[in-house]
Amino acid sequence: MYAFIWRKLPFGLAGKLTGSVLLAAAAVALLWYVAFPWAEPLLPFDDVQVTQDSGVPGDPGGGDAVTGETPAGDEHELPYDTDQNNSAPPSPDR
Repeated sequence: MYAFIWRKLPFGLAGKLTGSVLLAAAAVALLWYVAFPWAEPLLPFDDVQVTQDSGVPGDPGGGDAVTGETPAGDEHELPYDTDQNNSAPPSPDR
């Protein structure tokens, strides 16, 4: 297909290069201003909903407020302190 387009573009090498750039720019503009705006409502990229699931099917999701405590079964031993960003100072014997 690209070879066919290249052969059909007029005015030698300079015209073929200019025509190729114009065709590529037209394709990008068509996608940017026509295809993407048409498809945007169909794509879920902006549909962000962060809720805490109550565990009841059909419940709209209100659930309990997030308290910061770890629910049962989610305890993990972390190798760092989650209460502060400062690491412990090095021991003097190092």
